[in-house]
Amino acid sequence: MSSSTSGCKTNLLVGAGISFGIRFCFCTPLVRIRATRSSFAKTSIHVLDLANRSAVHEFADSIIDKIQNGSLPPLVGIVCNAYYWNLAGPIEMTQDGYEKSFNFGSDGGRVVLFSSDAHWPGKNGLEKYPPAIPDDLELIVKPAADEKPDNLGQGFQRYAVSRLAIVTWMYSLNRHLEKEPALNKITAVAINPGNLSDSRALQVNTLFFLSFISKWLFPLLKPLIRLFDPTLRSTTEAGHDVTDLATRAAHPRDRGYFTLLKADISAPQSMDETTQQKVWAKTLQWARITRENTALTLAF
Repeated sequence: MSSSTSGCKTNLLVGAGISFGIRFCFCTPLVRIRATRSSFAKTSIHVLDLANRSAVHEFADSIIDKIQNGSLPPLVGIVCNAYYWNLAGPIEMTQDGYEKSFNFGSDGGRVVLFSSDAHWPGKNGLEKYPPAIPDDLELIVKPAADEKPDNLGQGFQRYAVSRLAIVTWMYSLNRHLEKEPALNKITAVAINPGNLSDSRALQVNTLFFLSFISKWLFPLLKPLIRLFDPTLRSTTEAGHDVTDLATRAAHPRDRGYFTLLKADISAPQSMDETTQQKVWAKTLQWARITRENTALTLAF
């Protein structure tokens, strides 16, 4: 989704949430939020197959071309909130040969990345196997088959590892941005937007009991549940926070990890600089980023 206002002439690029498959449309509650905040807001919707790395590169090139020729205004922010999970089936791979949960989570002004409390071992009630970034990073994108199928436990672990990798990568991104004279005013943040009671993730590739809880119990018991989990909220509530971060209405100069709109500490492994650099180097390879197709001249 791209949105612009005639007053500030800026462009906010927003990804999609979870989808039924691998086709993602640039259209989320952020579209409505952005539009309602300005009577001049305009949005455009594009379909992009995030499982196809070549298509992602082509899309990025087309956005660059449109900004350069003036058909799109400059970017004020990029919100990377597309993700995928499967708690009801075995490992799934993209056409490029990458595990889907990790593939969809990785992709100035500001870059806003979505994480979750699931990235921190022991913090999410659905966790059965704690997330960890392995020494061999290829095991993240090309994992071995599960020895004893446990779709919920192993599926959630793959999702949690993708959130952990995103936060870890964010710290490296900020370090590289700060080194670049032309890019050091761009900031990257990772946000745990809260446990979203009406998320589509609770209706897709998941178990019946989670769908039932989302549809029937959360609406009835939300005030009570919030006493035990203050991060429980709706996607609309989270959308306002993400929009404020993306447009720098909140924390305009800050970098790092946030829970809702509060600066927070991320999981210990994500703070390890050696791990951060290993993840950074690998993602350049996985995403096919070279000196010729990035503005990060010192990234290699």
